[in-house]
Amino acid sequence: MTAIISTIEALLKSNATLSPEKAAMFFKTGPGMYGAHDRFIGVPVPKIRHIAKDFKDLKRDDLSILIASPFNEMRFLALVILTHNYQKSSEDHKKEWVDFYLNHKAHVNNWNLVDASAHLILGDYLLHRDKNSLLELAQSNVLWDRRIAIVATWAFIKNHDLTWTFRLAEKLLHDTEDLMHKAVGWMLREAGKRNVLALESFLHTHKTTMPRTMLRYALEKFPKEQREDFMARDSIL
Repeated sequence: MTAIISTIEALLKSNATLSPEKAAMFFKTGPGMYGAHDRFIGVPVPKIRHIAKDFKDLKRDDLSILIASPFNEMRFLALVILTHNYQKSSEDHKKEWVDFYLNHKAHVNNWNLVDASAHLILGDYLLHRDKNSLLELAQSNVLWDRRIAIVATWAFIKNHDLTWTFRLAEKLLHDTEDLMHKAVGWMLREAGKRNVLALESFLHTHKTTMPRTMLRYALEKFPKEQREDFMARDSIL
């Protein structure tokens, strides 16, 4: 660990307002669960983002160490810095940061880390480029790769391009992970904010095979009666 990484870790620990146990309660960290690998310091997200401003020019070698930390908050801070550097880069240099992100995606390994970065880096970069790499991620055996793929489409949704959200959602309909049911349902809900008729069409086609959690998340912005009508289908899983 370099001196600067030690300084960052000490600074985060001095700004902890939660116990590690309380911070971990938002994640499933029990044996065999998706967050079993993770450790927490207890620093709230706004404080992490504030601290990141002082280290936005962190060298890449140090950023590589930071993003590999066992502490969730340190990896989150690394992703805030990475996102900043991607966004401020010229078009000619954005790919360098996308490559860094993908080369270190093994450390983007909890839902908060994916959700704070996938659409802002990978999704933004692919907005006007070939998107087929998302299919490979969506077919990965790694939960976090699949979540990166679907959450990356949030960047497309914000630009009124819903095609890839529905395409990946269809491929992920039978994912076995509850975190994917939530993520896919969330992105479908966001797509519905732009085109509710397109979402209704998708749901009518797949309502009998979608996991209930995915369907429930997708329906959150629908009127109560319509939500209840969809959720009452006896053949829904």
